[in-house]
Amino acid sequence: MLAGIYDVITPGDRIHDRSAPARDRLIDCLRQVLTFAGVGEQARAAWSEIFTTFIEPEPTDENRAAYLALEREAQRRVEYWLTVLSNEGALAEGDNSRRARFLTTVLNGLSIARALPSEESILTTETETLHAAVDHVLNSRF
Repeated sequence: MLAGIYDVITPGDRIHDRSAPARDRLIDCLRQVLTFAGVGEQARAAWSEIFTTFIEPEPTDENRAAYLALEREAQRRVEYWLTVLSNEGALAEGDNSRRARFLTTVLNGLSIARALPSEESILTTETETLHAAVDHVLNSRF
């Protein structure tokens, strides 16, 4: 079900646009995920809800299953993008599950950063981090 919802709210992934470099397409897809996190008050509200729902209470089977479903969907989506790039020859053979875990961890950190005060431009720092993460994935065999 979550896969269907994600497909509805993120139609037309740029990952298929071969007129742009693979690096730019993957960064755009990752940034699209961050857009849903919001910035400032919206990001704080989202993370507050995540903490209240999944971290503060003792885990139950129900909230554990709900969180794991969200996590699996994020993993599935990033793996899909990486598979598209692999099939194009833009990404060396390797463990796309591991790569996706790395990228989703980066996205989680960046989404938390969007909720916190910053002395630097969030967009600048986020862009630099996304570039470094994507460059690592595209240029490493892991």
